[in-house]
Amino acid sequence: MLKWLQRIDRKSLLFFLSIVGPGFITANVDNDAAGITTYSVAGSHYGYALLWSFIPMLALLVIVQEMVARLGVVTGKGLSDLIREEYGVKTTVLVMLALLVTNLGAEFAGLAASLEIFGISRYFSVPLACGVIWLLVVRGNYKTVERVFLGACVIYFSYILSGFMAGPDWGEVARHTVWPTFHMDAAFIGLLIGMVGTTISPWMQFYQQASIVEKNVRIEDYRFVRWDVILGCIMASTVAFFIVMACGATLFKSGIVIGTAEDAAMALTPLAGEFAKILFAVGLVNASLFAATILPLSTTYTICEGMGWESGVNKE
Repeated sequence: MLKWLQRIDRKSLLFFLSIVGPGFITANVDNDAAGITTYSVAGSHYGYALLWSFIPMLALLVIVQEMVARLGVVTGKGLSDLIREEYGVKTTVLVMLALLVTNLGAEFAGLAASLEIFGISRYFSVPLACGVIWLLVVRGNYKTVERVFLGACVIYFSYILSGFMAGPDWGEVARHTVWPTFHMDAAFIGLLIGMVGTTISPWMQFYQQASIVEKNVRIEDYRFVRWDVILGCIMASTVAFFIVMACGATLFKSGIVIGTAEDAAMALTPLAGEFAKILFAVGLVNASLFAATILPLSTTYTICEGMGWESGVNKE
């Protein structure tokens, strides 16, 4: 009997690993260049004061992403498809236009700036990145694309390592995590709003639901999808937490105020060492390239679903 249970558990684990993807990828890619910049600025300006905000943000992120995951599994349709069916073409077109404008981010600018930290010209890195992205999405199938994206998620651990290397005061980190600190000034409130906005973005719901539909997950397997979403949200929030913590332990402590994530990477060298800077910069390169791949794919999913066209990486 015990051997049978162990065999079932092993099968469940293997099946869960086959399901992992949409929730994990969507949550982690939200830590893009803009998000990393926001978290870096928050840490350099206010130290550990905003760490408490990750607890309610994590709860909100899980709730929102779990809802769209459930919609995708139960209906077998993408979010734009459901909006068109329920609210008509006019509303869908407005939603698509809004999302198209929102998705016109500066991911390639972030990629160019982060690679210039290593002395690589943007005139070389950006065209190369465009070519790699085109080959991956257009020539690859969904399974290949998903595996590449999951591999990119692993590189986000570089920010966690940077956080440990920054040598934070763990007692202060714990205190600011469980005991909210609030400053009644416009900059603090603006950063708090910006952190919420960069943690829960509109494109996430459209991409995650579309990728779940393309993966053809059955309703009876939804519990595995739920765990995919929850674990992805926890990892993404942990990475963001460590970015704020690393910048708070080094930049804020030294009175260095930065405006971009590239500034944060460069400023870490004299404070936490060359390796910490490299880890931070590698994470930024990965995040920029990751988001530059996902956001156009999310936009394509949205428009194709909204117009009633076939969509999916596996489609010719």
